[in-house]
Amino acid sequence: MAKIYLLRHGVTEWNAAGDRYCGLTDIDLSKQGGIQAECAAAYLKDIKFDAAYSSTLCRAYNTAQIIAKKHYLSVQKDDRIVEADFGLWEGKTRTEFEQEDPQSWEAWVIDPKSNPAGKTGETAEKIFSRMKSFFDEISKNHPDETVLVVAHSTVNRIYIAGALEMPFKHYRRLYQENTGINIFDLEKDSFKLLHMNVAEHLND
Repeated sequence: MAKIYLLRHGVTEWNAAGDRYCGLTDIDLSKQGGIQAECAAAYLKDIKFDAAYSSTLCRAYNTAQIIAKKHYLSVQKDDRIVEADFGLWEGKTRTEFEQEDPQSWEAWVIDPKSNPAGKTGETAEKIFSRMKSFFDEISKNHPDETVLVVAHSTVNRIYIAGALEMPFKHYRRLYQENTGINIFDLEKDSFKLLHMNVAEHLND
């Protein structure tokens, strides 16, 4: 059984500016985001990681690099764990796009499994499918190993919701701080959530 440490990346300027939806926009960590990543690295320094993976987006990759370098690991990028494609919501705050098109937000809230984010983006079902493909491969390639994975808020929550067999419309009940740490044991047909959104390192 693989043990997974799944993190959200450190904060970006868009996260801090009214939580603008970054999605597939390749925006880097802010100065504070880099500090958060260093704090996460210090918190995880005694964990023996056997491998490290990240989204291809720089905010996740740079967070992973800061943590992985303390373990002398290189970070492998994988596009299956990039953030959700938010379609027409990209670069906007929820307040802005709800005013522009309340119907598309309502459709996503009621049934994200079938309705794409931002009209032209991804459904939760598609997001879960690619995340599950990635984690199925991780569990196969790293049995009995400990793996660091750095991804994003929405995809992390949708994957965990799906793995726990929660309706996707409830994924927003699962919260992810920037650099919040989720820990779970994983085999092909077994998912055991041990801890979620551990953020003690942000209070130091």
